[in-house]
Amino acid sequence: MKHIYPAIFVKEKEGGYSIYFPDIEGCYSQGDNVDDAFAMGKDALALWLAHAEDKQMPIAPASKASDITPKKNETVALIEVDTDIYHKEWGNKSVKKTLTIPAWLNARAEEAGVNFSQTLQEALKEKLLSS
Repeated sequence: MKHIYPAIFVKEKEGGYSIYFPDIEGCYSQGDNVDDAFAMGKDALALWLAHAEDKQMPIAPASKASDITPKKNETVALIEVDTDIYHKEWGNKSVKKTLTIPAWLNARAEEAGVNFSQTLQEALKEKLLSS
């Protein structure tokens, strides 16, 4: 799903830029230069929107960039993100988990050639999707 939101880039006194989205409460980022801030802002926006979509949270409509009056040290730019692409790139990223099971169960599962990761994923999906 594509989204386009205005972002406000703030030139910081100490150098670099901070970035925020006036329509998305709590969505902030920063960068060492404009390009870095743009990339970081795009990531922050995609993460925030993907999370809101996953949790079925309301997503505020985007303001028109022309309706925003930047302050002296600010610049307004539009940032486009595609949360479908974001989900494909980051949604299936594997994370390592440590778990504890009884020794006898471990031995039997190893003898049977059980793939522990696959079995745990299948069990978690079944449990979460059935509740």
